[in-house]
This record gives sequence, C-alpha cells and structure tokens, in this order.
Amino acid sequence: MLSDLVSVLLPRDDASSQPKSTPPIDQGSNAIRAWRQHCTLDTCDIKYSYFVYRVSLPANAVFLAIFSASLLCFILQAFLSRRFIGFSIAVISGCILEVLGYSGRIQSHFNPFIEDGFLMQIVCLTIAPAFMAAGIYLTLSRLVLTFGPSNSRLKPHLYPRIFIPCDVASLMLQAAGGGIASAATHSNRSPTVGDNLMVAGIAFQVFTLGLFMALSLDFALTTLRRMKTLGADGALDPTHAKLRASGRFRGFVAALSLATLCIFVRSVYRVVELAQGWTGALMGNQKTFIGFEGAIVGLAMVVLNVWHPGWCFREGYTGDDLRGEKRDGFWRRKGRGKVEGEVSE
Repeated sequence: MLSDLVSVLLPRDDASSQPKSTPPIDQGSNAIRAWRQHCTLDTCDIKYSYFVYRVSLPANAVFLAIFSASLLCFILQAFLSRRFIGFSIAVISGCILEVLGYSGRIQSHFNPFIEDGFLMQIVCLTIAPAFMAAGIYLTLSRLVLTFGPSNSRLKPHLYPRIFIPCDVASLMLQAAGGGIASAATHSNRSPTVGDNLMVAGIAFQVFTLGLFMALSLDFALTTLRRMKTLGADGALDPTHAKLRASGRFRGFVAALSLATLCIFVRSVYRVVELAQGWTGALMGNQKTFIGFEGAIVGLAMVVLNVWHPGWCFREGYTGDDLRGEKRDGFWRRKGRGKVEGEVSE
C-alpha cells in the first residue's frame, strides 16, 4: 500500500524522441555546472541533473504543507502556553529549515538543473533534525522530575547540559562540512573533506541520540523496577501524581518516544546516504528519501504538535499560579504559573 502511494506521488518521466544534450565530462565540474545552466527538461537528460531524477511535486508539496502547518502550530502553541520556550525555539527553527528545504525541492521540480534549489534542500534538510533533536533533549529533565529524580542515574539538570552541547557540535560539523563541500565544488576541487565532515556530524548525532535513548530506556526500566519493589508511592514523586495520571501526559510520553525514534532512524539513513557519496544508490533514490526523510520527520513533528508539552503538562501547574478562563476556544493566561519542581531549560 505504501509503495502504491509513493508511486502515485512520484512523477512519470516523459519519453521524448528528441536527442538530448550531453555534458562535457572531460572538462571538469565547472564546465558541467556551466552546461547545466543552459539545460531544461526538454534539452537535457534528467540523469545529468543534480538529483538524477525528476523531483516529485505532489510529494514535496505535501511535506511543505505539513511543515508549514507544524511551524504555525508551534508558534501559536508557544504564544498561548508561554512555557517550554527552549523546546519551542528548537522545533520552530527545525520547521523553518524544513520549509526552506522543501521549497528548494519544489523549485527543482521545474528545473532540476539549477544548483540553488539543490543546495537549499541539501543544507536545510540535512541540519533541520538537529534542532528538533535539541527540543527533544530539553524535555527529558521534565519527565525525570515528573516521575521522580531518584529513578535517574543523572540529575535532571544534567540532561540538557550534556546533550545540547553534543547537538551543537553535531550541527557545527554538518554546517561546516556543507560549506566546505560547496566551496570546493565551486572551485573545481574535490568535496571529499566537506562530505566527510557532514557524515561525521550526522554520525555524531546518531551516537548522541542513541545515548539519549539508552538513558531514557534505563530511566524507564529503573522506574518500573522500583515500582515493583517499593510500590508507586515509594518509587514515584507524589507531587506529580495527578499529572502522571492524565491522558495528555501519557500521550506526550508516547509522542516523544515516537518522535525520538523517527529522528534516530532518519539520521541513520542520512549517514548511509552521504557515506555512499553524491553518486550513491540512496542519493538517487527518491522513494527512500520520501519514506526515510520526509515521512518520518513529518510524523515526528505532527505528533509533537498534537501532544505539545505546553498543553500536556498543563495539569502539572499549580492552581495558585495558573489561572485561565476559556475564551474563543483558547486558554487566556492571567498568571504564568510553574510546574512544581520545574527546572529551567
């Protein structure tokens, strides 16, 4: 069923009896780039484009719509809740990059021989999930506080202090690699050094996410084990019993787990793709891109929109500090409020 959907979203290559222009292979990358500037879909074979395939307009329009809607929702949720600001900044930044990236791909649908659209999508879509991962890292300390810091191997405030610098390092490696590779290509030099830096940056992101998932799983298993031996009253923080029992909070825990897994799988896919090089099998396979880049990253943002922490943690705010009244379907804040035991992001 998924393969049928992908087939519908992918464009069909139009056969043409007209002879196609071929690139000056023996004259270097600058000559090929200059040749591409004069190419159109009618005059040059698609295999010589930056993508080697016709970029799907329906698929990328769907992803552009998903991330544009997610961006607007995250901005609205940040404005209404005025909490989890670090999380909001991170996911908003990620969605902005996704919107730019898919705008570049849609531009390339009409002319895949123009370099601007290709560079826009490769840079923006490569680094965007690093910002989303940062938003995920910022929430674990809140979960630890909600269930009880005694169940964690690390103090709650250490999680963002460990993982955010790692995420920044990953982002810097990816950005530096992309810049070096682009500069090398424009100066007719090998982009290998830049490519390797990008791969290293994403590989480090995979390692960081893997460590984060391992610590999260360890925290969950420790909590369950202590609940069996000590009982819920002895293992869990009684302050947040109401919050833990709420459907919103449980939905957020499930959404966060799914989003983390999605970003992790996508990052593994990107490591393999870039490690194969620009002419590798994955780089020229649009179906895997749609499935392992657009679809799962979009799913991660949708579930975090539906189960936004500012809404799902609402019952954890004290009644004395939080006063709201229903107005036009939204909550109007009269006081900022604070989660009991809350740590800053």
